[in-house]
Amino acid sequence: MLTQTIDTRHGTANQYSFSNGNCLPYTGVPFGMNYFAPQTTDQKGSWWFHPEDATFQGYRLTHQPSPWMGDFSHLIFTPVSGKLTERSLFHVQSSYRPTESTFHPTHLTIKQLRYDIQSTLIPSMYGGVLTMNFQQNENGLLLTLPGRYRYEVQDKQTVVVEIINFSGCEDADFTFYLVMHFEQPFFTEHVSGEGEDGTLLLSFTNQQQVVRFGTSFISQKQAQLNLAREKTLQPNEYLQQSQQLWQDLLQRIEIEHHDTKQVATFYHNLYRTFLFPQTFYERDENNQAIHYDTLTKQVRSGILYTNNGFWDTYKTVYPLYSLIAQEKYEEMLEGFLTSYRETGYLPKWLSPDERGLMPGTLIDAVIADAAVKQIRPDLMPEFLAAMKKAATIQSDNPNYGRQGTTDYLKYGYVPSDYHESVNHTLDYAYSDFCISQVAQTLGESSDATYYQKQARNYQHLFDSKTGFMRAKDKNGQFREDFLSIRWGKDYAEGSAWQSSFAVYQDFAGLIQQFGEEQFEQKLIELCNQAPHFNVEGYGFEIHEMTEMAAIEFGQLAISNQPSFHYPFLFSYIGKPEMAQPLIKQLLTQTFDNSTTGYPGDEDNGSMAGWYIFNSLGFYPVTPGTGEYVIGMPLFDKATLHLSNGETLTIESSPNYSQQQFLHQVLRNGQAYQKLFYAHEDLMQGGTIFNQLGIVPNAKKYTPEDYPFSLT
Repeated sequence: MLTQTIDTRHGTANQYSFSNGNCLPYTGVPFGMNYFAPQTTDQKGSWWFHPEDATFQGYRLTHQPSPWMGDFSHLIFTPVSGKLTERSLFHVQSSYRPTESTFHPTHLTIKQLRYDIQSTLIPSMYGGVLTMNFQQNENGLLLTLPGRYRYEVQDKQTVVVEIINFSGCEDADFTFYLVMHFEQPFFTEHVSGEGEDGTLLLSFTNQQQVVRFGTSFISQKQAQLNLAREKTLQPNEYLQQSQQLWQDLLQRIEIEHHDTKQVATFYHNLYRTFLFPQTFYERDENNQAIHYDTLTKQVRSGILYTNNGFWDTYKTVYPLYSLIAQEKYEEMLEGFLTSYRETGYLPKWLSPDERGLMPGTLIDAVIADAAVKQIRPDLMPEFLAAMKKAATIQSDNPNYGRQGTTDYLKYGYVPSDYHESVNHTLDYAYSDFCISQVAQTLGESSDATYYQKQARNYQHLFDSKTGFMRAKDKNGQFREDFLSIRWGKDYAEGSAWQSSFAVYQDFAGLIQQFGEEQFEQKLIELCNQAPHFNVEGYGFEIHEMTEMAAIEFGQLAISNQPSFHYPFLFSYIGKPEMAQPLIKQLLTQTFDNSTTGYPGDEDNGSMAGWYIFNSLGFYPVTPGTGEYVIGMPLFDKATLHLSNGETLTIESSPNYSQQQFLHQVLRNGQAYQKLFYAHEDLMQGGTIFNQLGIVPNAKKYTPEDYPFSLT
């Protein structure tokens, strides 16, 4: 089983000031409503797990998509033995041996050395089972309940719990419901209780205890229903179900390679792409989808998903689903439309509801990519209306829609008095292109024409003297005192170097602004300079600066999403060979299968998706076009089991460290000249053979060979 080869601690060695992924070792079913992870400390805020810690405070039921977002609806289960002097996590924590513990997607097994307790937690979509084996006769399970809580013991084997805690939410009383059923009776000091930041100790004399639990965001009755559907399952049946769900997704790409560590890195990354977004709907007694709407504080019908930042994930996660998991993509789109219907705007960063972070409305790219690939065409008319609303109507609540919409429409750019105005402008121009693509699939020619014109608004901020995108005031004047390496202020999590090439829809047009030779020199300068940065925009060194400097790849900050497409810019000037060694080095030097396995924040599957695509040998530079730009493959052989039932086989040979270049591509045995693959072509399956070489093989290309550009 592939699930048993995956160590969920991949990318989990992190701290506030430096990220090796900022991942958590999540155990749960794919896209689960809840995840579980060992908590090793309560002294470091959102960084409550570290793989080198030798302490175990308990199993944390968590919904934390990122330490930068914080957790919600979380609590901790701690098996204990003997008398407890105090019930704080510090007083009940135990040593454990990380090397002797099991960290798999399907289950966690921990031995607490202090108590000599071995326990295994196996999750399901809406609950799970915890088995505990004790050596003493005085045992218990301690629940640590952050925030507001209420509990009630219904009988000697059943307890129900409600908790209210979150980093941000529209509903101040947003409640999480838990019901637990113990195989052996327990006793407790109080049959009911409520308060804030409390604990509940459920004690028993048995040396073996099995606890099944159900959860809900809807009601205690729904939590009971979710548990009732699994109450007769044995722990091994929970495990078999979890293994089957993971195996179904993980085996959709089969990797063969001479380096087993790189194979492990691949599957660790593939696992990460199936964690987010998380399921935020449940099934009622009639098996109909229902969810809790935090805005109106009502239970409503329909699909809903949460814990996703589209600024990060649109680039890689959803294009991957379009190839191998279309059924999930289709359902997620339905969920995103639910968010629009309930809030009036398409989502940007959900956790659990709209948090309004990061520039742009880049869900537009997720929609456009689906539209051009004929995924859920039935939803596209309503999606088009939703996209146009965000492009034309500025919300009174800054969490929703675009910021500076009115000024963007007036000036053709977002003026410099808006924070991160350059990124807003470039993202809006790309979103306008995405609107035009959706309109085109629907035959809405006037919308397609208008928004295609709007997609060229990036030109307003291009400064031909410096070769960068620069902020302008309302009078059309560039901000003075320009410094290309100054992070922040006009740019999001980067400087002009990391932000000036986000013209996904029209690289040919951007190259015209430069001149082709000057553009090539700009790319060379970007890559071959030192990773210097200036902190004035933030006032201190943010972790993304540190991570860029640490890997020494010039200004190509692969540690963060804005640079993901940078190696492929060489393809737009017909010189892909200049990037091929770079891609191979990024794959092998900045990613590995360890707890420090990422060059920066992994972010909801986005960086994992970057690795997956690039290791296969192509990358979706411009979602919304249905194209993948050819890069540099990593593996000897990859077999993709596509969503339509076809099989795509990719082989690369000879494939050793000295083969740094792609010499020739054969598609179904025929020489392939284009610099990109079309989605509809890949979905037909067949074969790709990559002949690799030790020296570059420069070629001449016709206009038809280049990837899409508006110009």
